[in-house]
This record gives sequence, structure tokens and C-alpha cells, in this order.
Amino acid sequence: MRYELVIFDNDGVLVDSEPLSNRILAAYLTELGHPTTYEESLRDYMGGANHRIHETILRRSGQKLPEDFDEIFHQRVFAAFERDLKPVAGVPELLEQLSAQGAAYCVASSGSHDRIRVGHRSTGLAKWFDRERVFSSQDVGRGKPAPDLFLYAAERMGVAPDRCAVVEDSPLGVRAALAAGMDVFGFTAMTPSERLEGATQLFDGMGELARLLGLGER
Repeated sequence: MRYELVIFDNDGVLVDSEPLSNRILAAYLTELGHPTTYEESLRDYMGGANHRIHETILRRSGQKLPEDFDEIFHQRVFAAFERDLKPVAGVPELLEQLSAQGAAYCVASSGSHDRIRVGHRSTGLAKWFDRERVFSSQDVGRGKPAPDLFLYAAERMGVAPDRCAVVEDSPLGVRAALAAGMDVFGFTAMTPSERLEGATQLFDGMGELARLLGLGER
């Protein structure tokens, strides 16, 4: 394998959560008097931490979201995850391949630790991610597009940034990985390739990613 560490984004890369969570977010913001379509939610918030939602609404409307916004949003999302969430196609096979080869990998997500755990438990991915492999924007304070989360994950895993490969599906995530000095593989299943400008390489399926990462090479 060409890299010493593979850092996965979570939502949209490991678990197919973006359609669920963004439909819920768009509906909730609209309910609160901030009309938002599903497409606008994907465009404005995909890949970002919750503080980005608060900051964007305040900037656009001059109004703060309710104090219990995060709690209610998470309740709705977690309930949907437990009912309907699936892993991204090909992810279990890819993780099995990484594990079999003894390759180092982790997840670095803008989502909270609770959100990551619920998603992994609901999809059966938890067996591949113990606590030492899970990093959240909660750990660093600043979410993507700041590089802090990816740099923190690399430091904790004991790998230099230039030996890391990041797997991302959002423009914010690509920007964060590049700012961290890491190669980034842009997943185009939900995001048009032109929105992942700057990615080291683009791919549209996990089988293709295994080849790009050099899995199976000696």
C-alpha cells in the first residue's frame, strides 16, 4: 500500500447518511422559519459541523437558532439512522481488506462522537472502529474546512501528514485535507466532480478506491 494511514470521512463515505440527515435538516430549518430545500442543505451544510448551520442561519437572517436545535436535530437523525441507515456500498469489503493487510485506518468526521457511534452500530461497521480509530470535530473545536481534525487524527495515529490518504465526499472536506498537506481521494457518488476541485484523484466506487490506494500491492 502506498500510504501509512487512510483517514475516512464518515457521512457519505462510510455510511449512506447524507440523504437522510439533509432531508431532516432541510425540513427542520423550514419548520423553524428558514425555508431550505434538500438540495440547498447538501450545498451549504454537507461535510460541515453543526456550528456551520448556526453561523449560516445567523448570517443570513440575523436570527439565532433555538438553544435546543442540536439536541432535537440529533434526536430526529438518530431515529432515522436506527430505522434506515445502510453502509455505503463496498465499504464492509474495503474495511475487511484493510484489516486483513494490517493497514492503518481511522475515521475523522465533522459529526459528533454520538452520531458516529449510532451510525456505525446501525450499519454493522462498529466492529472495525474501536475508540482509538474514531475522531470527531468535537475533539479539536474547529470543523472542516480547517485542517485541525485531520492533523489531530494523524498525530494520534502516529503518522506524518504527507503519508496520509484522506477519503472525502464534500468540498469542505477536500479543502481541509489539502490544508493539512494530505492526499485526498474525492468520492463522487453524491457530489459532482467539479465541486471536489483540488482532490488528488476522484473515484465513484469503493472497489476503485481499493485499487487507487494500492491495496494488494506489496
